[in-house]
Amino acid sequence: MRRRRRSDYDVEIEFEVRDSECDLQGVVNNAVYQTYFEHARHQYLITNGLDFVRLHEAGCDLVVTRSEIDYLDSLRPGDRFVVSSAAGRESPLRFVFEQEIFRLPDDERITRARFIGTGIIDGKPGLPDQLLVLLGDPP
Repeated sequence: MRRRRRSDYDVEIEFEVRDSECDLQGVVNNAVYQTYFEHARHQYLITNGLDFVRLHEAGCDLVVTRSEIDYLDSLRPGDRFVVSSAAGRESPLRFVFEQEIFRLPDDERITRARFIGTGIIDGKPGLPDQLLVLLGDPP
């Protein structure tokens, strides 16, 4: 994954670490970062006019097929941070989200991640037209 600046991303979602998300060491548990990234991907779609729930109701599910996360630093209770997201086309049947978490207000890079996904439309692999348009590759 190429290194980006915060300003290079399309969408940012702000969060605050809750005590319950931390482990005995007083830092956010590694598995919790997946939920931050997932919520940010859903918000990315909604911000760009794609409703994840409505896609499902129409017979299309977007699923993650691969995830890569580099943990660079830790978040602690009360830390404010943003998840920055950008999406693109990986292949004819795959899309990619590149995401990073930056702590606020110092913009320290905490994690960087790459999620590859595909669509399942009525049980068959495929990407919905609305997503292709969003990715700049209309059908």
